[in-house]
Amino acid sequence: MRNEIYKMELAGSMPYAKLVTYIQDESVEMDIPARPLVLVCPGGAYAFTSDREAEPLALQFLAMGYHAAVLRYSVAPATFPTSVCELAWSIRLIREHAEEWHVNPSRIIVLGCSAGGHLAASMGVFWNRDFLAKALGAEDADHRQWKPDGMILCYPVITSGEFAHRGSFDNVIGDREAEISAMVGAPALEALSLESQVSADTPPAFLWHTYTDDAVPVENSLMFVNAMRRAGVAAELHIYPVGGHGLSLANRLTQGQGGSAVQKECSSWISLAHTWIEGQE
Repeated sequence: MRNEIYKMELAGSMPYAKLVTYIQDESVEMDIPARPLVLVCPGGAYAFTSDREAEPLALQFLAMGYHAAVLRYSVAPATFPTSVCELAWSIRLIREHAEEWHVNPSRIIVLGCSAGGHLAASMGVFWNRDFLAKALGAEDADHRQWKPDGMILCYPVITSGEFAHRGSFDNVIGDREAEISAMVGAPALEALSLESQVSADTPPAFLWHTYTDDAVPVENSLMFVNAMRRAGVAAELHIYPVGGHGLSLANRLTQGQGGSAVQKECSSWISLAHTWIEGQE
């Protein structure tokens, strides 16, 4: 397996920001087509990136036969669109190396948990916007080079309205509300409420949430899926009746302190996501 680290050197990136790749070795003994790649964006309210939602997820997708990567993106005091630019840069890097790494360039899936879900979904709705290309210094580039082919959104932060996880928006906007508003051409909170940004150009999505999530209410996923339905974009949503926030794999492999975040009823989500990825062919 090729396990490499790529440091972010974009304007505004924090020193720790990096992309970690997990590229499976190929062999003349195996006739396997170019593999999909799942690019993981851990959660952490845009204040940190969770270890529990990083490599443990990547390893599960490796076991399914995919390539994987983890983006340790910049968080507060870094603000929008720094982390989105880092994700776009990462997708572009993977596509540039697709042949060498035996990656299917049409099967790059972004996965995000909680605030990482907001980041992954932001990539899905903003990939073709001029402000993003300008922030990347690539105004004349083909925006499709950083478009994700699908999104897996795990208990995602989506809306900045009634059901918002306020801390995530405070961190990703910081003290740059006026600058962000001018850049995107709308009030920052409104623009970053992603259910209002879905279009026919948004890639398909798999989402899961728990009904009892008291940190990021289930309405976040419901609102995003409703917007996707109105836009005519395919989406699959699973709502589990019990479980708190930040479950990751929901089993002992990602349990928190004192055995928290284990919810066996929810642990099926990753096998359902596997089936969904296979169905995207």
